[in-house]
Amino acid sequence: MKKRYRIVLIILLFVLLVTLRAVSSKVFYDPFIEFFKLDYLTANFPDFNSLSLFVHLVFRYVLNTLISLAVIYLLYMNKSFVLFSIKFYLIAFIVLSSIYFYELNSEFSNGYLFAFYVRRMLIHPIFLLILLPAFYYQNKVNNIPKID
Repeated sequence: MKKRYRIVLIILLFVLLVTLRAVSSKVFYDPFIEFFKLDYLTANFPDFNSLSLFVHLVFRYVLNTLISLAVIYLLYMNKSFVLFSIKFYLIAFIVLSSIYFYELNSEFSNGYLFAFYVRRMLIHPIFLLILLPAFYYQNKVNNIPKID
């Protein structure tokens, strides 16, 4: 694939990530969006449907992950980076969602900030911002040839 087409696709994928973020409060069930926007220190802990919250969380995470994997592949054209990223995203989801639902069931017993950032890692493509420079560094250190 020509470099200019890859660049256009990468830009479109980033626009898609921004669009997903913009419509997320209307599309996905998450009562904690309003909870954290308001004065959560004095507000009552919101009622929530665990199953619905989990399904929407998984769907949102999968969408962000698929878009992120496409960006990584188009940017580096390296299947081993994509395979590593798949494993990373899977392990991160298992660990973070377990922590998040423990925190939900204990009504954020470890503090609101901890739960807020765990939730943020699950619903936003933060790992893409971590993996892109890591793979860039890996490319530079190992002099991996880039496919054009």
